[in-house]
Amino acid sequence: MKTIKIDPITRIEGHLAIRTEINDGKVTKAYSSGEMFRGFEMILKGRSPMDAQQITQRICGVCPISHGTASILAQDMAYKVTVPNNGRLMRNIMLAANYIQSHIIHFYHLSAPDFVDIKAIASYQGKDPELNRLKTWMDEQVKSKNLYPAAPFLPVYDAKYIESTELNLVAIKHYLQALKMRALAHRMAAVIGAKLPHSPTLVPGGITETITSQKIASLKSMITTLQDFINTAYLTDVIEVAKAFPEYFSIGKGYGNFLAYGVFSETPNSTYFPSGVLTNNTLSELDSEKVTEDVNYSYYSSSSGLNPKNSETTPEHKKNNAYSWIKAPRYNDAVMEVGPLARLIVAYHKDHSDVKKAIDTFLSGIGKTTDDLVSMIGRHAARAIECKLIADHCVGWINELQPGKPSFQDFDIPQQAQGIGLTEAPRGALGHWIEIDNYKIKRYQCVVPTTWNCSPRDDKDRPGAVEKALEGTPVTDPENPIEAVRVVRSFDPCIACAVH
Repeated sequence: MKTIKIDPITRIEGHLAIRTEINDGKVTKAYSSGEMFRGFEMILKGRSPMDAQQITQRICGVCPISHGTASILAQDMAYKVTVPNNGRLMRNIMLAANYIQSHIIHFYHLSAPDFVDIKAIASYQGKDPELNRLKTWMDEQVKSKNLYPAAPFLPVYDAKYIESTELNLVAIKHYLQALKMRALAHRMAAVIGAKLPHSPTLVPGGITETITSQKIASLKSMITTLQDFINTAYLTDVIEVAKAFPEYFSIGKGYGNFLAYGVFSETPNSTYFPSGVLTNNTLSELDSEKVTEDVNYSYYSSSSGLNPKNSETTPEHKKNNAYSWIKAPRYNDAVMEVGPLARLIVAYHKDHSDVKKAIDTFLSGIGKTTDDLVSMIGRHAARAIECKLIADHCVGWINELQPGKPSFQDFDIPQQAQGIGLTEAPRGALGHWIEIDNYKIKRYQCVVPTTWNCSPRDDKDRPGAVEKALEGTPVTDPENPIEAVRVVRSFDPCIACAVH
């Protein structure tokens, strides 16, 4: 047996270490360790509830709108406030823009260097100024070895990448364009959110910004540009990766259990992407009371098996046997995977017409089935498919906006109340639980997507979702375990979110 520790995992958000045990060239066991502590729940205690959506947005610079949304949904429930239609639509649009920028940056800037051969730029003979600047930069880095060992293109590494020079150059050009698309999506959200990240317009009762015809025209222009990039670049590049790496449809499968809370409000009781739980290929409706957190291998002294409405965040950094600052969430005593793949799988099983059509079209084009989606490549495909669905549906939300109509409903903060805000961040199921006493926050708990996916083992010694997905992954070069890193990155980990 050989032990390989990858610390840190690069090109993710936050500090994650993965320790693997290798036998006969494959991962037999894996251990996922969140390596920092933040304590946002402790910071919120004793504060005004109205501070919550601003403080919790600081959990993450990539998905602040999701945290803000979860917080105001919890407060909407606690205050018994009904959001006007304009407010509902504006929340959806701002969240959609945040999803689009997150999905684009994940594929192009975090994951694509695992598949695209940056060395292809050395053969570029064209006149594109951006590609020529990149060519000069890469030549300098290879000669100086400044980025060793972080840069996957250095000669010391012998890893498989896309072989076609033309496809590599196209992907590299899209990599540069994606930087502009991400900025455009941020600007789109800022039309409603005043600024990004960390919008001040997200409040219980709706949105503080008013909508105008000029803003609607601006939103329409931006979403059209983003749709064009998604359709002509993002989806096609993911298809090329899928064709170049067919073996990864059999790698990174995990348990096959999926959880989704539902996201993008359509009516007071329905969402565009539905909630649901798929365990052992059996679909059931979501029951938030069945969410619990174990802490046997986590650096916390609180009790295991509690629902977040009753749990505490009490750090114990010298705890025996613990190896992660991430708790181990479970649903009805099962390990769950969350994220774009989970959302689409749940929606597919619920006969969601848009999702079924998009998935069937994508899979037929590459000769794969829905079973193949549960894989490393499947997670990238699901993220791209979802990005298109969100962008296309966002056009409808923009068209529904009515200038002059209210976007906010006033409310009073009760002396005592509880609320749950269940939504979906780009990376998966996100829940905020709030308890108010004497007009102040008595308890606040966040269970976020990467807490689910990158959890350590639970009290029954069952591996978390990423730990399980790594089992069976081949490792060709122990000095460069890129296969294992590809599996981890397919989950788009955010450790700053995951640690409590």
